[in-house]
Amino acid sequence: MSRSAIVTGASDGIGAAVAQRLLSEGWQVALLARRGERLAEVAGGRAGALPLVCDVTDAEQVKAAFRETVAQFGRLDFLFNNAGIFTPAGLIDEIDPDDWLRSVAVNQTGMFYCAREAFSIMRRQVPMGGRILNNGSVAAQSPRWGSVCYTTTKHAVTGLTKQLSLDGREFRIAVGQIDIGNARTELLKAHVERMKAADPAAEETPMMELSTVAATVAHLAALPAEANAQWTTLMATTMPLIGRG
Repeated sequence: MSRSAIVTGASDGIGAAVAQRLLSEGWQVALLARRGERLAEVAGGRAGALPLVCDVTDAEQVKAAFRETVAQFGRLDFLFNNAGIFTPAGLIDEIDPDDWLRSVAVNQTGMFYCAREAFSIMRRQVPMGGRILNNGSVAAQSPRWGSVCYTTTKHAVTGLTKQLSLDGREFRIAVGQIDIGNARTELLKAHVERMKAADPAAEETPMMELSTVAATVAHLAALPAEANAQWTTLMATTMPLIGRG
């Protein structure tokens, strides 16, 4: 039986790399993001790819995308709950309230909507069960300067992971979290550029390749049903996660 997955935030960065890796390993993959043209490019006409335009902050769009996935693939085995944004850095009294609301809408509410639909499908499908992997970021463990919106919402993701892991047990739904630190994405490069502009003397930021992240997520997705990696931290070796907070 073909395995089926949904990857959110699949038009770029980590999401695109993970979707392409899963497709290369024979998964059927629904790619969700807002940019239809970019989704089509990432899907590349591959057999088993289902690009679906979806704004994760819209509950009805999320529900429709998940229903379309099940209609096409028959079931849902894996959700990589990945979509997220990083709004401009600054101290809390410098943050535009609209940036806070956007962060919560995507990083927190969007994660909730997608997990909600996946959980609903997985507990009712036959055979019952599946796997949800939330992308928490290392900001869920330790903050980076000037990142109050991102850090707060990513800590909320950890709470979501814990609760769903507990609630999913009786339905054979494995729920885990991957905290990724310094993957070479446009999101991180833009953040580094902003930090460099503010402090030209700042040290270079260690980064790791997206292919490493994609391979790790694909490995976690393929774990047997009786096993769960509750917490996975994957980071650039020399980044100062320990002691940076």
